[in-house]
Amino acid sequence: MTRRLISSGSPFEAKAGYSRAVVDGRWVFVSGTTGYDYRTMTMPDDVVDQARNALETIRAALADAEASMDDVVRARYYLVDPDDAERVFEVLGSVFGEIRPAATMVVCDLIRPEMKVEIEVTARRKISRPDD
Repeated sequence: MTRRLISSGSPFEAKAGYSRAVVDGRWVFVSGTTGYDYRTMTMPDDVVDQARNALETIRAALADAEASMDDVVRARYYLVDPDDAERVFEVLGSVFGEIRPAATMVVCDLIRPEMKVEIEVTARRKISRPDD
């Protein structure tokens, strides 16, 4: 079984010493992902836009791992302001409504003031590769 590292190209990955995702056999572990648009290194002000950006970054990491959102079995959501929960639930429901992974939401501080939401997921790929 081969361990494979996935990068989103974020400068934070090299600086902090982590991968956007790690593939280990059929498992894909996606790191906590905030709402940056990594192409432009900009962060939208709105928590809904941040949640959408985070999910798109996660979707891309899963695709690089030959997985998809349908493979997500566990999700963790970190939210700065509990008053934003209902708005974020709508975004999460639009992506995970039929998938229904086991999930936890935590209200906490994040490391930068512009960050309002962070999302991490674990997926189990349906496909098997020869090195799995």
